[in-house]
Amino acid sequence: MATAAPATANASLLDQKMKKGPGVVGAAIFVAILLGGLAYCGFNIANDMGHVVSTSIWPYVLLAVALLIALGFEFVNGFHDTANAVATVIYTHSLEPHVAVVWSGMWNLIGVLTSSGAVAFAVITLLPVELILQVSSGAGFAMVFALLIAAIIWNLSTWWLGLPASSSHTMVGSIIGVGIANQLMAGHNGTAGVDWDQVSKVFKVLLVSPLVGFACAWLLMLLTKALVKFPALFTAPKGDEPPPFLIRLLLILTCTGVSFGHGSNDGQKGMGLIMLILIGTVPTAYALNHAVTAHDVVDFVAVSTQVSGILTSHVDQNAVMSDPRQDVTEYIKTKQFTPTTMVALRELVEDISHEVGLYKELKAVPARDQQNVRNDMYVAASALSQMHKSHNPQFTADEDKVLTNYQKKLDTATKFIPLWVKVAVALALGMGTMVGWKRIVVTVGEKIGKDHLTYAQGASAELVAMATIIAADNFGLPVSTTHVLSSGIAGTMVANGSGLQWSTLRSIAMAWVCTLPAAAILSGGLFWVFRAFMK
Repeated sequence: MATAAPATANASLLDQKMKKGPGVVGAAIFVAILLGGLAYCGFNIANDMGHVVSTSIWPYVLLAVALLIALGFEFVNGFHDTANAVATVIYTHSLEPHVAVVWSGMWNLIGVLTSSGAVAFAVITLLPVELILQVSSGAGFAMVFALLIAAIIWNLSTWWLGLPASSSHTMVGSIIGVGIANQLMAGHNGTAGVDWDQVSKVFKVLLVSPLVGFACAWLLMLLTKALVKFPALFTAPKGDEPPPFLIRLLLILTCTGVSFGHGSNDGQKGMGLIMLILIGTVPTAYALNHAVTAHDVVDFVAVSTQVSGILTSHVDQNAVMSDPRQDVTEYIKTKQFTPTTMVALRELVEDISHEVGLYKELKAVPARDQQNVRNDMYVAASALSQMHKSHNPQFTADEDKVLTNYQKKLDTATKFIPLWVKVAVALALGMGTMVGWKRIVVTVGEKIGKDHLTYAQGASAELVAMATIIAADNFGLPVSTTHVLSSGIAGTMVANGSGLQWSTLRSIAMAWVCTLPAAAILSGGLFWVFRAFMK
């Protein structure tokens, strides 16, 4: 009972701090950033749409609704994941709660703006290729709406319970649900619409990352205790006093790193879906990357000629094809390479080269052809990627080099993210953090271990989370900030002999186990409903 009073008093002080508003200055800064960001996004959308001719207002209404839902997903994502980044600096009194939230939001913004987009398109490759090619149809919109709404529902549910659930995990489950539902509705094998190789690659990362977080944080905590002779680092906060300067600086730096990593990784999860929405509603403006110059097109045509020659050398002269894109798409779906595949891919490469070379620049491709050229490029790139993974057919090292260069050029033309999309996602994440951060912060700070976080525990957990997230981002893989940091804190508690609150850990584990099937069932059901109304 001797230790209960200080803990209770400390919790009371934290509770009082978290109830405080951001103040007039903080609110004014937030409103100014929000209005500035909205104005920037609005200006760029208007500029992009300036050359779009439409006889109906329906595409614009659909675009507005879809963007609202997509940004709503990122808003809810902010409830969960960004809140983890500020938990340690708040519970160690290194920063006032609302200062910490604004600081974290700013570094999330920087992380989003500097992100490569690799994670965004890694998520997109999980989707059934036929739905991606039909993104401007009812099936495509049903897919996007089902994915996003299912993810929002599940994330809100776990947030309400104060459980640090994974938005990455939720998105993968939603994609699996849509893929299976799509195949069942088409009358085929229910798992054929899911790229299980890519799903298993992503799922392994989601499975291993919490274990890495726990083990690395546990080890780092033990090493710190053995090597660092600075007693203040291993104490818990007293009252509401901030830690010594060096410790405070360390904790702020780790919070900054986790926030930046979260923005650069988690912030991308909705970007790919937003691009699908833009391509589906206004393909004239967003189907192809208009930043590709005339010089780039000349280079693209030259490389296309090389690729055509390479493919010709592997073509079976007796092969017969019907429609190049259809035949190559069938190969992507079934992964069954046939003589028809190679001749169809060669024809597709030559068609793309002719179309692009004819108009000199991607932005000069007529509006009616933008979507078709993009789909041809997407299918060709996907087929080459699959051939590389399967090593069928066998290409020489020099041929591989040319084909890889060609694939990169295709990706540059089709896999791009405008800066205004990144700004919009960053704003949505920041707003979500500022509105819903308290529930998750309380779980992370109070309910994982039996004792209050020490400065060393907070720093160790965040250092590991920061390194894991940034490493995954460099490999273009989605990872769960929530699970890495939560498991890292648990690891430090074990290393410190503090003990764990098993009821909380069981709840987090149950949320982890249930997320995949729950999100899959939700998204599959919603896709079935939406397909009934979207033809």
